[in-house]
Amino acid sequence: MAQALQPVRGTHDLLADDFAAHQHVALTAQTIAGRYGYARVDSPIFEFSDVFHRTLGDTSDVVTKETYTFDDRGGESLTLRPEFTAAIVRGYISNGLQQFAPYKCFYHGPAFRYERPQKGRLRQFHQIGAELLGAAEPTADVEMIAMAAHMLESFGLKNAVTLQLNSLGDTASRADYRNALVAYLMDHQGSLSEDSLKRLEKNPLRILDSKDAGDQDVVANAPRLSDYFNDASKEFFTRVLEGLSALGVEANVNNTLVRGLDYYSHTVFEFTTTMLGAQGTVLAGGRYDGLVELMGGPATAGIGFAAGVERLVALMQEIGTMPTRAPVADVAVVPMQESAEATAWGIAQALRHAGYKTDIAYKGKGGKRLQRADKLGATLAVVLGDDELHAGTATIKNLKDGTQHTVPQDQLISVLRTLG
Repeated sequence: MAQALQPVRGTHDLLADDFAAHQHVALTAQTIAGRYGYARVDSPIFEFSDVFHRTLGDTSDVVTKETYTFDDRGGESLTLRPEFTAAIVRGYISNGLQQFAPYKCFYHGPAFRYERPQKGRLRQFHQIGAELLGAAEPTADVEMIAMAAHMLESFGLKNAVTLQLNSLGDTASRADYRNALVAYLMDHQGSLSEDSLKRLEKNPLRILDSKDAGDQDVVANAPRLSDYFNDASKEFFTRVLEGLSALGVEANVNNTLVRGLDYYSHTVFEFTTTMLGAQGTVLAGGRYDGLVELMGGPATAGIGFAAGVERLVALMQEIGTMPTRAPVADVAVVPMQESAEATAWGIAQALRHAGYKTDIAYKGKGGKRLQRADKLGATLAVVLGDDELHAGTATIKNLKDGTQHTVPQDQLISVLRTLG
């Protein structure tokens, strides 16, 4: 029974301080996204399994090991969303949003993966992210990365993260490189891990991402993707680099950074940190020009990014840029005797309607209630004793400096406004 009363492994309760931190990240990011023309949207928490299984690939770790997939009572296979991009693209197609291209959206919410829980990695986690559909120009990549950098700067993380950037080239370049990579890996099959052998046929670029030590030794001498770029791919990446430089966004070109799925092309990027141990990626994204078509829509360019809220919060707390939580109450109403309670509750309700964050204790002597008001972070206390009750007044006490003065109850709100 005790076990049943615990949260499921890999999940946790967002208590008041945790929720305030998450809300700060989400609302700050949404504000920045809005300045770039990205509107907040949301998608269902679960989709038909094909939305994710087809797009992420049958050989990806997410599909083979991590999705929460189940049959509902109608026999439909459903999957809790492990990421947002496929769901956003599904919504773009099913809602006929092509007419609004270029289509910009921002999102925030929970996602689910059956992973081994560890610091910075949960089974129910939260993401912020943005997608831009219908813009094939390199300036779209520049804007997306600049917006991500702007968000991280607004969190106070500018000096805590590094932008890693690479290009995967266009479809023709990737096809040439894929053939060369497969030929190289086929000659080293004996040194590859079991997972990489499975990926060799369907998803060989995923092997470049492998964390297996043997795979990494093989990959170290593999052909370089940039050696297979055609002129169009080279020009596209050059324009992205020049655009970022013009905006003052510093980037490190990392030739080992890839996305293994076939619909990715051109720009891929990550903002990484050394302050969170093994979970060093705090925001990642890339261009996915083939995804809309893969899902049954018209050929449409796309680029986006996602960031884990838990990791952002952890990093902000690590370096001290997370704002302190706002006080529970700005004003506390304190009846000193039971006879003043009815009037005190009426005043508290009036203050709330006037826009004040107001607390009133349910019981206790006046001194204890004043202690509670201070603990809740209230700046002012409205004190009501027998003297005030008989005179129709209230005493406003500043809990920070101890000053106080008495005012008529019908002037209380106007006086409070003068006090800020």
